Amino acid sequence: MPEEILRLAHVVGATVLLGTGAGIAFFMVMAHRTGDPKLIAHVAGTVVIADTIFTATAAIFQPITGYLLAQSIGWSLQEGWIALSLLLYILTGIFWLPVVWIQIRLRNLARSASAAELPLPAAYHQLYRIWFACGFPAFFSVIGIFWLMLNKPSIALL
Repeated sequence: MPEEILRLAHVVGATVLLGTGAGIAFFMVMAHRTGDPKLIAHVAGTVVIADTIFTATAAIFQPITGYLLAQSIGWSLQEGWIALSLLLYILTGIFWLPVVWIQIRLRNLARSASAAELPLPAAYHQLYRIWFACGFPAFFSVIGIFWLMLNKPSIALL
């Protein structure tokens, strides 16, 4: 596969990861702020679908396109900035995987509250706080990866 196509695929994948993640976070926060279980259930349902279609797909293809691009250009995966990018990618995944499960639970709790015409339960609010907290390290890790990819700093491995 030509380098230009790999580079484009890798940049599009990175953009989808960052854009979908930021969009999902925005819509979940805005829905949560209403306190309306019916609205939250609807938005969380859409968020779960978007995470499955866009984020998961991009997350799978990013390391593949990155590896193929590195091979095409002749970069070693042990190059400092690439190794650090991979570590940050793993860190992002460590925070993203629980978030997916939490989003499903938030959706289900909001659906149950809506169907019973009750307020959101304490479990919803506790999970939401965890979901919110997990977003920061994941987001800043992705920003770090973008910075590393753009600048390719010389980083010596131990």
